[in-house]
Amino acid sequence: MSKNRKIISSSQAPAAVGPYSQGVQVGNLLFLSGQIPLNAAGELQRGDIVVQTIQVLENIKALLAAAEMGLADVVKATVFLTDMDDFAEMNRVYAEYFPHNPPARSTIQVAALPKGASIEIEVIAMKA
Repeated sequence: MSKNRKIISSSQAPAAVGPYSQGVQVGNLLFLSGQIPLNAAGELQRGDIVVQTIQVLENIKALLAAAEMGLADVVKATVFLTDMDDFAEMNRVYAEYFPHNPPARSTIQVAALPKGASIEIEVIAMKA
């Protein structure tokens, strides 16, 4: 493994549910695997898209903190939704977490997500 490549993990976010790392830091870039609304114990957070989006963003915050970063360091986000009708509510919650200078973002509707989740978000962050 490269000396510049560091695995990032946090017990405050759910463990990986497959053969992948929660995050990988290379130099000043951090690549987080997609987060679904699992709590730290690995249980799906039941509820509407608002509840699920909050859980996902809290997971992301925990992983960023493990790399000594924060939401302001996120430069790109990709949001996966199983129902594009959830876009407005997801967007409202997302805006609360990124109120100033939000990262670039794509939002994509998908047929299904692991564990029956309604949302998954992956991010790339850059440490200044």
